[in-house]
Amino acid sequence: MDSFLFQASIYLAAAVIAVPFASRLGLGSVLGYLAAGIIIGPVLGLVGSETEDLQHFAEFGVVMMLFLIGLELEPRALWDMRHRLIGLGGLQIVISALALMVIAMAYNQPWGVALAIGLALSLSSTAIVLQTLSEKGLMQTSGGRSVFSVLLTQDIAVIPILAFLPLLAATVPAQIATDGSIQRGGEDAHDKAHHSLSLVEGLPGWGVTLVTIAAIAAVIFAGVFLTRPLFRYIHSARLREMYTALALLIVVGISFLMTLVGLSPALGAFLAGVVLASSEFRHELETDLEPFKGLLLGLFFITVGAGINFTLLFNNVAGIVAMALLVIVVKGVILFFLGRAFKLKGKDHWLFTLALAQAGEFGFVLVSFSVVQGVIPRGVAETLLLVISISMLITPLLFIIYDLLSKRAPDTSEQHPDDEIDIEGPVIIAGIGRFGQIVNRLVQANGFNTVVLDHDMETIAVMRRFGFKGFLGDPTRPDILRAAGLESARVLVVALDDPEAAIKLVQYARKLRPGLHIVARARDRTHVYRLYQAGADDIVRELFDSSLRAGRYVLENMGLSEYEASEAERIFYHHDRHSVQELAQLWDPAVPASQNPAYLARAKELQKELETAFLSRDAEKKQA
Repeated sequence: MDSFLFQASIYLAAAVIAVPFASRLGLGSVLGYLAAGIIIGPVLGLVGSETEDLQHFAEFGVVMMLFLIGLELEPRALWDMRHRLIGLGGLQIVISALALMVIAMAYNQPWGVALAIGLALSLSSTAIVLQTLSEKGLMQTSGGRSVFSVLLTQDIAVIPILAFLPLLAATVPAQIATDGSIQRGGEDAHDKAHHSLSLVEGLPGWGVTLVTIAAIAAVIFAGVFLTRPLFRYIHSARLREMYTALALLIVVGISFLMTLVGLSPALGAFLAGVVLASSEFRHELETDLEPFKGLLLGLFFITVGAGINFTLLFNNVAGIVAMALLVIVVKGVILFFLGRAFKLKGKDHWLFTLALAQAGEFGFVLVSFSVVQGVIPRGVAETLLLVISISMLITPLLFIIYDLLSKRAPDTSEQHPDDEIDIEGPVIIAGIGRFGQIVNRLVQANGFNTVVLDHDMETIAVMRRFGFKGFLGDPTRPDILRAAGLESARVLVVALDDPEAAIKLVQYARKLRPGLHIVARARDRTHVYRLYQAGADDIVRELFDSSLRAGRYVLENMGLSEYEASEAERIFYHHDRHSVQELAQLWDPAVPASQNPAYLARAKELQKELETAFLSRDAEKKQA
């Protein structure tokens, strides 16, 4: 017991220290867990042989992860994405796996081992890439969406790969162990299966098929018909921990059933997740399982790091680094031509090529699983783990290269030719996102014509399906604005998502038309000040009015009458508009507001004025 507590303390302390540090450096949590394992294993020697046993336990985190992936993928959503998933993602996996398989065979590996290696290295790092795309604001670009599609395909592909790998065990030749004995590939896995529980052992082929289909049908039936009664029964206990227990039971039970019929537990968990994706209990399951998934996956990556053979690395640093670079180059070339085939251009093309060129965390899972199944020899697996780790460590450098190339690459935001604008109207709306849509509907419903401009083809296409006319074009371009009738328009609505583009548009419009009334959407108060200086007349913070309404509802439910709450909302609204105008005069773009003495002093005075206004209202109410 003392030893267990000591080991648990070591693993948890390593994760708590290393992962936040790695995240601050922009390396992502996966590399943080790997670094933690390396430190407590090869570097300090605080953990030893127990890491292999822990790894088998921690692999259950992969099962939970695939269940949660399934929860996010409604069948209808998968069908809508089928072209990118099958085309772009499927081709990337197949071509990369075959190319890397050929290279592995050139290193004298049997075809079965080479295929397993190719499949493991064909997958990219979902954790690192998605985090980096989010941090850089690239998720909504065409290249970012293409990257996400491939990563999603890879996540789904892990299921059939896990089910397929054991079939390759028979192709592994005999190995000579360190004690001189001869070991055949897959021997251990077979012996373990022989002594394990099984519903299909000894059955003829047709019997195995029937039992397997019955097990899958049972999972689907339970997900559709039994989940709701189970949750109602648990709800009657009114114990929060019972929901967690039920979520764990679902995953563990399905995994055990899949094991009984000889299928991958991950396959059953993923299938159950997809079945429950449309359930009202989906978010409850996600909330309950997410911490377990994160910790178990983290533990898995720590054990991988602790098990890395640094003696092997130091004995062949150049060779292993060269193999990691070879993987990146081969995958990068394949991604480059796939991107071109799917008409990605400029920055999006380079993002797609470089973001997915590394190997990923699923490679650790597949390599470790292949060793257990006797598919990949342990010595080869140790080299592969080093290659995957180094390729992931190189990923931040790949994004630096992308930043450099994207500065020289043409802007791909205008992949479609601009529309010919054949109408003019008194109101021009630049940007038709959530904000611009509401403005456009309100203005048109009152009988005024609008000219809507947006640079996103998909947004314009969706708008047209609902019967609203819009034009594709960059609203910040002078020729587009002139064609839309800027010189004769009465009102310009600036509803662009990009704050810098909004500033640029307001400045240009004010310079061209000093008398034009400009209504602008602002992201925050600082953006308000910048738009004010650029020349906007009416500036609307995108969350301000909705926040005021929410505050009014709070006041009504705290005992104020509807009139009193509405009056409080009105006072606050007018005071805030006055405050923004006052503070805009003192705001200096070169000095943070928190370090501007004049700004801070006036802000405090205005806050006191607001409090005084409410006190005066209360006094008048008492007198009345």
